[in-house]
Amino acid sequence: MSTQAATADLDAVRRELAENPGGVLESTAAQHGLPLQTVVECLPQEMWARVPGDLFVEVMEDLASWGDVTVIAHTRDIILEVEGPVPPGKLGHGFYNLHGDSPIGGHLRAGNCKAIVFLRRPFMGKESVSVQFFNEEGGSMFKVFVGRDENRALKPDQVERFERLKARLTSKAEAA
Repeated sequence: MSTQAATADLDAVRRELAENPGGVLESTAAQHGLPLQTVVECLPQEMWARVPGDLFVEVMEDLASWGDVTVIAHTRDIILEVEGPVPPGKLGHGFYNLHGDSPIGGHLRAGNCKAIVFLRRPFMGKESVSVQFFNEEGGSMFKVFVGRDENRALKPDQVERFERLKARLTSKAEAA
């Protein structure tokens, strides 16, 4: 694809997302043959902020203090959702290893994370707030969504934590 055609396609995605930012971004990515990160970054700029993936451990350590969240891994074959607290973790044997009393667990290749996006947008008629982790190809590693209360409203304390973390890390990234 020529640079001009690629730019035109991205412009079409930007227009589509400006009109309807609440769709399934993975579907938009597949429809246009684009990495998910590229599609996320076609959303209106006020909805997202990107920091480098080398802040992975710092983000995960902060998320471990938020309480119950929803972690989603979305591939073309599965949308896996797990609710609970992000457990503490540590680097070892090439992974960020999650350990703790939580339904969320596993071994994450922190070194594969090349970008982290703080995303706040509408989804299915409600506001959605998430921290999304992307690999070198712009594919989704996983996403951590702010939790919801019994009325399905976003937990205000987690939204505040999200905003503080986003502000701190975007300032840190800009200063680097």
